[in-house]
Parts: sequence; C-alpha cells; structure tokens
Amino acid sequence: MLSGCSSGPIPTLTVYETPQSFVRLETDPSIGQETGHSHPADIPTERMAAVLRGIIVEEPATRLPLYDDFSQPRRHRAFTEKEISFFAPLLTLALSKATPDEIVTFYETLTISGTFSGGGREVTSGGLFIQGDELYLILANHRSSTHYSADIGVADTADDRLVPLRAIAPQRGRLDFEPRSAKRQEADTILDKFLTPDKRELIVLYKSLQIPPGASSVNP
Repeated sequence: MLSGCSSGPIPTLTVYETPQSFVRLETDPSIGQETGHSHPADIPTERMAAVLRGIIVEEPATRLPLYDDFSQPRRHRAFTEKEISFFAPLLTLALSKATPDEIVTFYETLTISGTFSGGGREVTSGGLFIQGDELYLILANHRSSTHYSADIGVADTADDRLVPLRAIAPQRGRLDFEPRSAKRQEADTILDKFLTPDKRELIVLYKSLQIPPGASSVNP
C-alpha cells in the first residue's frame, strides 16, 4: 500500500493545477525491481472519455440521509459530462508523459453548502496506470466529505491534496463498469500494493471499448 511505504509517492510532474483540481504524475515507490507500468501510453482522448463515462457507482441498499445524495439514482455514473470533458484530455496527456515507475493521480474539490455540510468540501480523487492492455483505476474518494469525521463547523485538519490515493471517508457501495464486457472480473495482485479495504478500484480492458464514429473531442 502506498500509505504504508516509508518513502511514499513523490510528485514528479504537474500537468494541470488550480486550488480546486489537479492532474499530476507521482513516483510509484512499490515498483522496486519490477518491470514497471506500460508507460508512456498513447490513449486517444475520446477513448479516455469512454473509460470515465463507463465508471458506475452503485450505492448501498441502505443509504444514509446525512451523507448520501438522494437526488441521484442508486446506480449512477461516477463522473458528470463536465468532469469527463475536463479530466479526459488531461489524463491522456499525463499518461503520454508518464514513465514506467510513475502513476497518474487526479483530484477535484467542490465547496458545498447546506444544513448538514457545515459549508465543507467534497473531494473526488484517485489514480490510474496502464499495464499491458489494461487500465487500472483507483477511485479513492468519490464526493467524500472533508467533515466526515469532524464536528460540523470544524476546519479541515489535513491537506487532502497531498494524498489523492487515500480515502478521507469510508467509501460506501461499489464500482462497476459499462459495458461489463470491458471490465476485468478478478482483481489483479498488482493492485494490492495500492489498496486498503475502503478503496475502490477497477481494471478496464480499455482497448475493447468501442468509440462511436465521429465522436467529438473533449477539451479541458
């Protein structure tokens, strides 16, 4: 697990960064003597958009009104079209610059308001890398509240931007992918070094995804 490594991941290249979001490359300290990942990787932006569009969050059967958004169906896409248009070209660019001992990480924070939020933030973050014909994606946080373990109104005590692969709140539910034919059904041991029980991951056979003819490009 990255969080258990003595050295920890080190940012090596920032592809894009604002106070609200970033896409960057980080070292993978667990590579050691292994061959490394299949980087740099050339993935068309349209295919990366298809990967993001296919990620599905399936909420648990019992949903908590304090933290869950009941405006969405129990089974819904992880990313909005706006987020897909924003992240797809940046992730494509990052993978094209990555070396075999690096991974791509991403981060987005949104300020929320309301009675239960206390004016806090929600974080979506994770990482991805390519291994052969498979894309490994870790969604460490999906709309995770930074006030999950704190009293309402208490300021955030940790910089979640430094740990995009660490869950800052329990990740309820599970991830799925559509079409399911592009999802590898069994987790590969290569993910074990990244994951803790509350993280969610997918292995996508990204080259099998069909891109509709004339699919328009997305721009950051």
